[in-house]
Amino acid sequence: MSSGDDGASSGYWYEGRERTSSVDVLNLLRRYRSEEAAMRARTRGSMGMGETDLLTLRFLLKSQREGKVVLQRDIVAFLGISSASVTALVDRLVKGGHVERHPHPKDRRATIILATEESEHEVRETLGAMHRRMINIVDDLEQSELDAVAKFLTGMISAVGESKSLDEELRDVIREDKAAKQEQQRDDD
Repeated sequence: MSSGDDGASSGYWYEGRERTSSVDVLNLLRRYRSEEAAMRARTRGSMGMGETDLLTLRFLLKSQREGKVVLQRDIVAFLGISSASVTALVDRLVKGGHVERHPHPKDRRATIILATEESEHEVRETLGAMHRRMINIVDDLEQSELDAVAKFLTGMISAVGESKSLDEELRDVIREDKAAKQEQQRDDD
């Protein structure tokens, strides 16, 4: 628990409670997401980058580790933004010394985008300690706990991925509530 938060406001610790409830778990997941977002903001600030810049840099570093060549169109597909926006993004990263453009060895029209060694080092320095702490926590889990966590996260990914837009979901809830009230009114009559 972070300092100043004993969990009471999140519903996590209740005197006499022996089991953690579904609400408790979801509150912890929300807190994790909040802490992770704050960590990402600190990382972006320390590296002088925006969210899209950092996502692109991580994409480039991962692709380079896997031996994949990344072209600007690959970044367009990864981020789902326009080619013009990616050009501006790559220009900014080149200017900041985070990436370099290199001619494609087989296609004179294409340009390869590579993260610089300095950026890889900076990312490792900035995120390395945090990743080690996270790995240590996971490594301390028993296999049954790992299985439970994996099952939970897989289910959450599916639930969030299958969700409709918030507007559609809200309309569905309102419709269902209205239908339930009408049915209740018919039963009362």
